[in-house]
Amino acid sequence: MTRTLWIAALLMGLALRTAYADDIQDTVELFRNAGQSRSYFDNCYGYAIFPTIGKGGFVVGGAHGKGRVYEKGVYVGDASMTQLSVGFQAGGQAYSQIVFFQDARALGEFTKGTYEFGADVGAVAITASASAHAGSTGSTAGASGGKKDAATVGEYRKGVAVFTIAKGGAMYEASVAGQKFTYKPVPALQPAK
Repeated sequence: MTRTLWIAALLMGLALRTAYADDIQDTVELFRNAGQSRSYFDNCYGYAIFPTIGKGGFVVGGAHGKGRVYEKGVYVGDASMTQLSVGFQAGGQAYSQIVFFQDARALGEFTKGTYEFGADVGAVAITASASAHAGSTGSTAGASGGKKDAATVGEYRKGVAVFTIAKGGAMYEASVAGQKFTYKPVPALQPAK
């Protein structure tokens, strides 16, 4: 019986990993098809993609999400984002976020282990609405309302450019300042000791 439980757990883990990978790819496609973020894919050195970040608060708030990091289109590691905030805020929201890295230096700073956005980094909120839902045939995601013509203006600041797409909820405060990231390389890519 223990062997059966172990096999079931392994299969469940593989299914969840596949669903997560699909969610990542769906989110990348949202950003590829939404406004100015599309052009960054052609010129960036790498990016970190977070399919879902949940954020909520009332005076004191927090946010958290997990994602993947890509260098020149190759998956190189996993990242997580945590944010704590204090101030006038109320509500909750879910959103997707992508962080583009302009060059190897910017990606290198991110992948050192811990990285934090300061007050001088802002995010461009893409105006196209995004929807995501899961069903018995898998998860789907899409952008509507002129997804290819979303009005956005973005530029690199200190080697990074950040874009977000709202998935749902309502919250007065929306900021990337104070976001802290951790990075863990893919085990196969870790240097030999």
